[in-house]
Amino acid sequence: MFDDKKEENRMYYELLEDEVFVKLDEEIPLPPVAITFGTHEYSTRKGSIISDTPMATYGNFSFVQAPPKSYKSYFVSLITSVYLSGNNKWGGNSFKGNRDNKRVLHFDTEQGKWHCQRSFRRTADMAGDCGKYETYSLRTIPYIHRMGFIEHKMYEHEENDIGLVIIDGLADLVSDVNDIEQSNKCVQKLMEWSANKNCHILTVIHSNYGSDKPTGHLGSFCEKKAETQISLNREEDSNIIQVKCKRSRNHSFEDFEFKINNYGFPEVISSEFPYLNY
Repeated sequence: MFDDKKEENRMYYELLEDEVFVKLDEEIPLPPVAITFGTHEYSTRKGSIISDTPMATYGNFSFVQAPPKSYKSYFVSLITSVYLSGNNKWGGNSFKGNRDNKRVLHFDTEQGKWHCQRSFRRTADMAGDCGKYETYSLRTIPYIHRMGFIEHKMYEHEENDIGLVIIDGLADLVSDVNDIEQSNKCVQKLMEWSANKNCHILTVIHSNYGSDKPTGHLGSFCEKKAETQISLNREEDSNIIQVKCKRSRNHSFEDFEFKINNYGFPEVISSEFPYLNY
């Protein structure tokens, strides 16, 4: 019995070898970029090159962290609308999306249907007539089924059809953000889904009270595995929100601010025209 299990494991690992082996002489292209913010300059043997700064690439996941009432959902609307439209006036000249007509799946785990619809409509209104934008409110689903439902929706679509997946409320996929086993499984799923579906997953998690660290073991696992860690900060009674790139596997994008304008839309504040309202 033991020998049979050992042989079964050997065959399984041999099948995995082609997938995980990295050839040193193979030319592996850079991950295609989903969302960029601003530009940066770097030196090569042929001289200096100015390139768009990646915020999110396909095949990876990132997360937004912020204290409560920091307008996280507004930021999600902003970044999603830019991805859906490619570029819009709310994101200004710096924000760009490279969608290539891919689908966007948007899951909200915290709000009821009425509030979710308001957020989803805001995103759609900012993006314009974009199509392929699927929205779901998972609040009424038990936590043990939320992860399964997300996986179900992702895998019912064809390969390379999904570009961006939003999970607004990662903590609601586990019963306890300090449960090591559940937290590890959750983050492993983010890595698995993003790699297998060649999409980018952007998720949202709260910061610990009085700290700039994302909450629990779940937040710690996210910090270790994510491509980009984005931090939001809002002063009390202010409608100005600071956006900071805390960590990135790429060149870090520059810090910027956005505000909630007269239409109730999030809008990047231009350094050139800081008081411009549309």
